[in-house]
Parts: sequence; structure tokens; C-alpha cells
Amino acid sequence: MTLAPTLHWTESGQACSAVWRSERGAAPPKRVVLADDTMTADAAYHLACEGTALLWRGDFHNARQLLQALARRIDKTPERKKRLQNKAATTPVATAAPADAFHQHRQAQAQRARVLGMVLLPFNADYSIPLRRAPDTRLACTEAWGPVADTAGASVVSLRDLLGMTSAHEWRKKGVEIAALGDAPNNRIYPHYGVFSPVRGEYVGLVATAPLPMAEPGQTDRVAFDIGTGTGVLSAVLARRKIGKVVATDQDPRALACARANLEQLGVAQQVEVLEADLFPAGRASIVVCNPPWLPARPSSPIEHAVYDEGSRMLLGFLAGLAEHLTPHGEGWLILSDFAEHLGLRTRAELLRAIEQAGLTVTGKMDTKPVHGKVADTSDPLHAARAAEVTSLWRLTAGSAAGLPKQM
Repeated sequence: MTLAPTLHWTESGQACSAVWRSERGAAPPKRVVLADDTMTADAAYHLACEGTALLWRGDFHNARQLLQALARRIDKTPERKKRLQNKAATTPVATAAPADAFHQHRQAQAQRARVLGMVLLPFNADYSIPLRRAPDTRLACTEAWGPVADTAGASVVSLRDLLGMTSAHEWRKKGVEIAALGDAPNNRIYPHYGVFSPVRGEYVGLVATAPLPMAEPGQTDRVAFDIGTGTGVLSAVLARRKIGKVVATDQDPRALACARANLEQLGVAQQVEVLEADLFPAGRASIVVCNPPWLPARPSSPIEHAVYDEGSRMLLGFLAGLAEHLTPHGEGWLILSDFAEHLGLRTRAELLRAIEQAGLTVTGKMDTKPVHGKVADTSDPLHAARAAEVTSLWRLTAGSAAGLPKQM
């Protein structure tokens, strides 16, 4: 077994240590100071920017206010920068390339996460927090970390991680209504912590309305594969479309548990088999659906694996293995946004070339526009790409065509 990382600090002249927990996989901070209600936001900001962690010993709600104050300092635009931006808006100069803007945005977000992650909270062995006015977050922590082990001891976690866990706990309690699953109340998906929530329902609607491929001769029930099932939402949609058997795969233990729970509460667990697998299960299917991460970039934390697919590993792996897992009349349904194309991270020609090299033919494509809030947020650095984004369901069959369409 791999030993858990440990955070070390000095308190009242004594050397102290505790298990270090980081959801983004960050190493334990090397410099730690104690902080409480007497520390000013300016002093905390200075220390956090230098890489010094603040182990909180004061009131819990004051720690939250300090974190908000740090966020305001990070997000505040200096007046000089504002003047330069206003001047640039009226000066005909070349704008930054979309890919450069994307990478700059990610760097800024990563630096923001590093600074905000420097406010640390102590946890007892039972996941309770030994601070004044601290809420009872034991259930949220259990959902994220698993049951308390007999050998568990004290641990330290960033306040930012805790807030993410408590937010996910609330989402898990109330669920996300999915119109494609039918009428309420039997249409909710309950995402677990660390599993990407299907809040962008436009791609779910595509799977719910795409025409089913021709049945094989003598076939009574179609079989479908759901590659990278996540919450299990697409498996549930396929089951509600009367697909006889669905095999859902994923590598993440949190996703596998989440999918099984959702399929059970939706009443379709008998139709869906959930397996741990890297991409495909054994056999062939009439429908093989995959919604890979849409951006070919390196994730900076485990949770980001649902958004970033370094080197397009999952996308290319799905395309490369699809033909050998389709029945003769079967179709692969690739759910993909063109957001990466608008950011300059991938071209349409590269996608079509990968499809062709995998021995696949595009037999149709269904498009929809996203409706999430960021589409209309003009302050978002990536607004232009978001406003132009289209989400598509690519219908793929085995066998190369004489020539793929150059523009689809």
C-alpha cells in the first residue's frame, strides 16, 4: 500500500503532523504557519502567494470570510490594467490567438487554485472539524473519501476542497433533472463527488432523439455499450429507449458507484451492466456511445479528467477500437463539442482524418447549441469560443467511404 502523504508543522514548540488530503493531487505545503481570526486578509494573501500554507485555528466562518477576501484580491483588476484594456479595445492591434488565450486562462485559474488552496483546516479521525462554529460535514466527507477507517488519524484539508465536497453533497441530495429521462420525479440523476454532473443536458437530448440503427437479422433485443459512463445518465436514456441490454464501462471507482446507484433508483438496473474497463467491454453492440472529454489538454487534477483528455487519448482510443465492437449494422455515437476547434486546440480536419484512419464512415451528424450560462457571459475570457460552440452526435459505421465530407 502507498503511504498517505503527511503534512508537518510546529505548534507550541512541538513538531506536529497529520495525513494530508488533496483532491487535486497537490503535494503537502513545505511551509505552514498557524492562523486565526487575528490574521489580516492582506497578510494571508502575501503568505499564500509565497506558497506558505495557513493552518486555521480560529472560527470556521471567519476562515470562509478570509477565503472570500483572498479570492477578491486575486480577481481584482488593477486600475492600470483596466486602462490598458480600454486602450487596447480602441486600438486596431492583432488579438491573441485563441489557443494562447486558453492557456493563459488555465494558468491564471491554476494560480488562483494554488493560492486559495493555502487555507487549511484540521480534521479529526471521524471527519469532524475541531473549530468554533464548524458545520457537521462528516457525511459529505464520507461520500468523498469513503467510510472512516479504524486506523485513520487526524488529517488536514484545504478549505477550498471542503467547500467543493459540501457543494457536491448538496447536488447529490437534490439531483439534476434530466428532461430526456421523462417526467418528474423519475428523471433525476444524483452525481457523486468527483463525478462530472450532466448539467449540460443538450448532449443527453441528442442521445434521446438520435434514430436507432437497423436491427440485425433475427435480433430481438439490441445491445448498447456506454463508454465512460460517469453518472450513468446515457445508459439510463438508452434503457428508457427500450434497448434490451446496455453495458456501461468506466475506470473511476467513484463513477462506477455513482452509475450503479443512479441506475438502481431509476429502475433500469436490470437492463444495464456496469463494468470496470478501459473503454470497451468484450463483444459487439448495435450502439456504442461515447462522450469523451472535449478538450485535448492535460488535466491539473483528477476531477478534471472529465473535461480534459491529454493527447485526445480517450477520443482516439474510442475511434481506433470502435469498428471491431460494432455489429454489421451497428453505429458508434460520438458525442463531441467543437469547443476545442474554436480554441485552436484541434481542427475539424484532424477529427475527420482520425475517423477515416480508424476505418469508419460518418453516416450522419446531429447538432445542438449549448444553453448554459457562460454562453452569454461576455466577461468570460473564452466567451467568443463558447458563443460559437456546437455540440454534435456523430453517427459512425464500420467501413471506409470513398471520401469523407470535408466539412461537417
